[in-house]
This record gives sequence, structure tokens and C-alpha cells, in this order.
Amino acid sequence: MERLGTGIGWRPEIADAVERMPGIDWVEAVAENLCPGHLPESLRRLRERGVTVVPHGVSLGLGGADRPDAGRLLALAERAKALGSPLVTEHIAFVRAGGPLTASPRLEAGHLLPVPRTRDALDVLCENIRIAQDALPVPLAVENIAALISWPGEEMTEGQFLYDLADRTGVRLLIDVANLHTNHVNRGEDPAEALAELPLEALAYVHVAGGFERDGVWHDSHAHPVPRPVLDILTDLASRISPPGVLLERDENFPEPGELERELGSIREAVEKGGGARADGAWRAAAPVEPSSVSTDPARQRLALDQTALLSALVAGTPVPEGFDRVRLGVQARALAGKRADVVAKVAPELPVILGAGYRPAFLAYAQGAPMTDGYRRDALSFAEQLLLGGELADARVRRELREWWLERSGPTPRSRRPAVRLARATRRVLLRH
Repeated sequence: MERLGTGIGWRPEIADAVERMPGIDWVEAVAENLCPGHLPESLRRLRERGVTVVPHGVSLGLGGADRPDAGRLLALAERAKALGSPLVTEHIAFVRAGGPLTASPRLEAGHLLPVPRTRDALDVLCENIRIAQDALPVPLAVENIAALISWPGEEMTEGQFLYDLADRTGVRLLIDVANLHTNHVNRGEDPAEALAELPLEALAYVHVAGGFERDGVWHDSHAHPVPRPVLDILTDLASRISPPGVLLERDENFPEPGELERELGSIREAVEKGGGARADGAWRAAAPVEPSSVSTDPARQRLALDQTALLSALVAGTPVPEGFDRVRLGVQARALAGKRADVVAKVAPELPVILGAGYRPAFLAYAQGAPMTDGYRRDALSFAEQLLLGGELADARVRRELREWWLERSGPTPRSRRPAVRLARATRRVLLRH
């Protein structure tokens, strides 16, 4: 495996700072935020300096019951080629459910949700990963995720699940030590036991991130400093194997560049501390097992029903499936709605400006009865449309500005801003009122 070194998650908000940071060997960029034909100039400059760029996908849904979407795989492959990346990464998670397998409406989580650690889920995940591997021009690594909830009736620990996954597919692993800490707090899982069971010889690189605890629940926010327990898990991992790469993730609430550099220094120290207690072995790739000829269709059907029931409870208010912790599902449901509100505010930054302090409560009320079915941009338009049709906007100025915003974006093509066209449009509205 290529040695990556120390890296940081590239985000537009800190692009300039990342370019100036000393000791940055590589960066990781969210794949869905990149256009292969129009890469950000910052990433181009980093590439020209020899800095490795790895695309990190968040929407493939490899842990879902459906086979991976060919269009999403093609998009991920295009980004890997455009960046000259040595590998691409995704998550062991499901992000959508419903559809033909369950004869129910398609639902989008807008977030990474855990797959059950069962043989059915493992069979489906292995086949999905093989499909992805065949479609990608470079090796694939998959990441363990943080979870607020546990599936009832699980048949394996996380370490056992990941070991079998790597053994059967040869896929590489992206181990997020912050997610191991999250699962320790939220699900009582021992990080040391998980590390002991993992096939660390398949390690591609490591993620490190911060979060916060509230009411006994750890939230993997990527918006707070890296806490000492996460660094300690990194040291434990580094005492077992020399990680090919370690990367700091920060997605919002960005501190001054100096603070990020100090966090990177703490990460290096944690790795060095672990290295002092390690006797290195040679890295070897996991050898994939030949795919089974047994059809996964029955397993996909069962998994689809289970995942749809869970996601529907989280985003559509249907009954909680048997065996789940109702309190934890409530926490997860609120977290999903809050994230929807935050992402829509980024995708459509005009909405919080137009609605002011009323944006967030209005969106959360909307989210309770309107599950996301087609991505965040469609979600923003549907939210605005519901507000306009609901007659809840008493302020005439707010209603007018929101209507103009919606009209500019809801058609098949953007509305023209040329004066002659705008005049004709205004004249038509006047005539129609008469």
C-alpha cells in the first residue's frame, strides 16, 4: 500500500490555509462536491506540487439492499481519474431504502446509517463491493461509521464483520478511530477489542475527528477538537501496525489555521507514541475469495424490508421496528432532521437569509411530514413550495422574496436575468392579474 503520510480533509472554507500548511502530504476531498472538468484551482495547485488527492464518497450506499447505482460508480471513477488518485474511499453504510425491492416509496436518509452485522447484510455488502471494485479504475477502501443506534439480533462484532468483509473481497479498510470512540460511548463497544479483531494488514489509512457528548450520547460532529480518548485509540492502532496514512477531518466550525496545525501535531505525536511500542510486520493485501454462485436476492429482499422499516421510522414517523431502542431512535431522528436543515442551508444559502430566525423551526416542522426522496436541492425547493402553498408567511416581503427564489430555480432551466426578458415576465404577470 502506498505510504500517504499526514493529511487533512480539503474543504473550500479552508482551501487557502491547507495550501499554506507545512507538513501536509495528502488531502481528501468529498467526491460528490467535485466536478471532474472543473476542479477547484486549490486542488489543481496541490496536485501540481505533488500532493496526493483522494476522493471520498458519501452517497454510494454500499451497505444498502440495492446493487450500487452505475451512474454513481461512474462519477466516482471519473473523479479518481481526474485527480490521479491512488485509491477511492466510501462507507460501510446505507443511505436510502424503499423502492422496487419493497414496493414502497424511495426514502433518502441524507446521512450514513449502520448496516446490521448479520450474514444477510454481509453477503449483500460483499457483492456490492465486488461490483464497485469492477467499476473503479483504482483500489477501493471502505470506512467503518459512527452510530447512535444498534440493530437487534446482530450476529457478529464490528471486528468480525470487517475481517470477513476484507477476507472475502480483498477490499481495503479506512479505519476511523473517532467512530470507534463514538461506538464505545453509544453502543458500549470496546475499541481495543475491535482493533484486535480487525485485519489491520488491509489498512489503507486512518481518519481522526472530533465530536461532543450530550446526555450520554456522543455526536461525531467533525466540528470540534479531537479529544484525548480518540488520540489514545490512534496510539493503540499505531502500536499494532504503522498506518500508511492518517488524516484529520473537519467539516465545519473551522478554527484558525494554527489550531488545525496543532491538532495535526497531536496526531503525529499519537502515531509516534504507538510506533515506539510496535514491532512492524510486512504489509500484505487480503486475498479475495471467489464470489459465491449463490444468489443474494433473498438476502437483499430481507435486508430491504428491514432497512426500509428503520428508515421510515426515522424520517416518516412510522412505528419503531421491534427490538430497537425508542429513545435512541428519537435522538437519531432529530439528528437526521437537524442535518437536513443544516445541509439545505448550505445548498440554498438564500433561504436562511430570506426567512431569518424562522428558517430552522420552519424547516424542522416541514421535515416531520416530508421525508427526503430526491436529494438536498430538491428538498430545498419542496420546502419553499410548501411554505408558499401553506399560507403561513404573514410577512409580504418574505413571501415575495421566497416566491422569486423558488421561481428562479424550480423550472427546467434558470430564469433569464436579461432586462427585456424580466420586463416581459412582469408584464405577463400584470396582464394575468387582470
